[in-house]
Amino acid sequence: MVRNYFGTDGIRGSANTDPMTAEVALRVGMAAGRIFTRGAHRHSVVIGKDTRLSGYMLEPALAAGFVSMGMDVIFVGPMPTPAVAMLTRSLRADLGVMISASHNPFHDNGIKLFGPDGYKLSDETEEQIENMIESDMSSDLAESAYLGRAKRLDDAEGRYIEFVKNTFPKGRRLDGLKIVIDCANGAAYKVAPTALWELGAEVVTYGVEPDGFNINKHCGSTDTSTMCRMVREHGADIGVALDGDADRVLIADETGTLLDGDQLMGTVAESWYRTGKLTGGGIVATIMSNLGLEHYLRDIGLTMARTQVGDRYVVEYMRAHGFNVGGEQSGHIVLSDYTTTGDGLIAALEVLAALVDSDRPVSEIGRRFSPLPQVLENVRFGSSPPLEHATVIEAVSDGEARLKDSGRILIRKSGTEPVIRVMAEGEDETLVQSVVTEIVTAIEQASD
Repeated sequence: MVRNYFGTDGIRGSANTDPMTAEVALRVGMAAGRIFTRGAHRHSVVIGKDTRLSGYMLEPALAAGFVSMGMDVIFVGPMPTPAVAMLTRSLRADLGVMISASHNPFHDNGIKLFGPDGYKLSDETEEQIENMIESDMSSDLAESAYLGRAKRLDDAEGRYIEFVKNTFPKGRRLDGLKIVIDCANGAAYKVAPTALWELGAEVVTYGVEPDGFNINKHCGSTDTSTMCRMVREHGADIGVALDGDADRVLIADETGTLLDGDQLMGTVAESWYRTGKLTGGGIVATIMSNLGLEHYLRDIGLTMARTQVGDRYVVEYMRAHGFNVGGEQSGHIVLSDYTTTGDGLIAALEVLAALVDSDRPVSEIGRRFSPLPQVLENVRFGSSPPLEHATVIEAVSDGEARLKDSGRILIRKSGTEPVIRVMAEGEDETLVQSVVTEIVTAIEQASD
């Protein structure tokens, strides 16, 4: 089925431009409300958002759609995406909605939907919603006496803060640690610094003054330069950078050197393996994670399964095969003992727990392996991708032979633009670059 609305992570686009309009949001609320109104009980939906200006447009439109179908709306205001997933389960709601475009700039926005179990919706359910959005739903509207109601959950922040704090090991504190926290002027600008402070840390904040326009602007996990600099200037023990909806995290060690999601997964996996908490015999990552992480895990007796890019695919594999640690190189870390989706703050606390237990600096406990050289280039193509062209197939085959068992090649077509992404990694950076260049050249020639 060709999707007109849903992508790999909900619906996303430029605010006030199709599909991110009030009209579409209204119809999404109506369609999802209709599908998730099951049984005779009073139905409800939790709606959270980040700090984008367009949230003021999309939030009431979604609410109107749900109310028109007889579903009660619970507003929680600016809250992290994982908080919405958690509150959906905690409040026994039928549905959860997060209004956010994650790490994108302010002019974008998105709609993410969670089922009553706190997990993102399946492809099949999203297809149901898509079909209903474009249909006549007038006959499904609730009768006047059965319209939904709307209310605000006043203690939403406190509930989430306590939930996060309870994931930290019992009896442990952050006393004596200085932490720089960059909240990307986004959804966690209140809850993240508060949780760290209540656990005992000295907290230095950045990106906590949202104005509707500055989310992810020169801050957060997509621009960590200021956070890294502040770690050095303040003599902090660690730096934490979240993205706009706080489902991703990157960390800087005490020298201001950045650690990506691969390093963080390696840190948590080793810590949980050592304490007997790790399940599945390893972790789940995507095809983009560095080969160095895979080699590190292998050397300590763990495995690494790979999925296609997208946290929902990581979570699906984790659920199907019994893993409790997974994530992406970008910093989207899923710890299923606690959450149903990525939670940047909880992932940061797991690294902090390892720091407290080891009494060693982050530069030692957080840098588990030396990444293998990785080269990624994008190639634009015309009306059809030339991946089946004989010269391209030959170039890829030749590259694999040259890398042998010391590296790998990954070629994938973008799902949003006419671009082929060519990635290779291996022990010899010069060889890796040469392999990528030859494949890119073959694709360009085949596209002429």
